[in-house]
Amino acid sequence: MKIIIPIAPSGKRVSFAPAFLPAVSKGFTLMEVMIAMAILAIALVGIFQSQSQSVSMAAHARFLTTASLLAQSRMAEIEAKAPRNLQSESGDFGERFPGYRWRMEVRDTEIDRVKKLEMTVTHDRLARNNTYTVVLYRLMAGR
Repeated sequence: MKIIIPIAPSGKRVSFAPAFLPAVSKGFTLMEVMIAMAILAIALVGIFQSQSQSVSMAAHARFLTTASLLAQSRMAEIEAKAPRNLQSESGDFGERFPGYRWRMEVRDTEIDRVKKLEMTVTHDRLARNNTYTVVLYRLMAGR
């Protein structure tokens, strides 16, 4: 059997294969593009929500860390005071910690000579979860 390969005048081989193949679509249909865009949109919404939640959780963790250290330092200052000078008071932490405020409440307990000291640190710039409270029970000297 003899095979004839046609050659064009330029010297290149000529192929007849595309003429014998059925019509093949070149590209995507509108429906395929719309489905792909819908899947992409759903995935991106999930990713953005996850990122937003991560940023929010990091801000809350930073607040809890800072507030606990500030509350502990303020409680240490209060413990250094004479027990008779304990009274409810409030204030802020100065320019180093803008937006952070503290409030201490001194309350009586059911046990004689024991006071409940409740230190609350708040951050004005946070919309929610902006309060941290530490409670200390202190034995007062004899009356």
